[in-house]
Amino acid sequence: MSSFKKGGIFILSSPSGAGKTTLVKKISRNKNFSISISHTTRKPRPNEKNGRDYYFVSKNYFRKLIKRNEFLEHAKVFENYYGSSKKKVIEKLKVGKNVIFDIDWQGTRQIRNQKLKYKLITIFILPPSKNELLKRLIKREKKNMRTVKKRMKEFKKDLSKWKEYDQIVVNDDLDKCYKKIIKIIKNVDKNKKNLKFINKHVKKLLT
Repeated sequence: MSSFKKGGIFILSSPSGAGKTTLVKKISRNKNFSISISHTTRKPRPNEKNGRDYYFVSKNYFRKLIKRNEFLEHAKVFENYYGSSKKKVIEKLKVGKNVIFDIDWQGTRQIRNQKLKYKLITIFILPPSKNELLKRLIKREKKNMRTVKKRMKEFKKDLSKWKEYDQIVVNDDLDKCYKKIIKIIKNVDKNKKNLKFINKHVKKLLT
């Protein structure tokens, strides 16, 4: 994998339902990669476990962590809070671990603005189509259409942030998308955006 002497920071973001969480878990199975497990105030989904997928905490406790400046980044998303532990992330980076984040554009901005002394690569995941995204959300949310509609409502806003990222990948096939991301990680200084293709795809997603 990566030849970093020190740890690197790799951030995956996407509109809700585009598959970034699945991709982050898949990438973390590689040697020397570790997921930054976020704190969140939302309720666990089926099969999610505290300490493995997220640290599930109350809003009061989350606010205390903010006051104590314990987050590297934090954001409010869909009425819930999410945040990455500064101490846990820095500890991993110091021993040469590559830390991979599953966070949104708000958290990505915060980490970028801190100008940490570690290599930072940001990757934005796009769905193959709006219809496919809707199908994935319906399946994930167990047909809870209220939640699905809420996430689709934010789709356009989330999508508009793609230009802030170093690399953009379309998740039309999970294995192919994973391989593209691994290639980006391995060739971290040689990657170029295919802006013509990306612009065309984004326009299609907005129609």
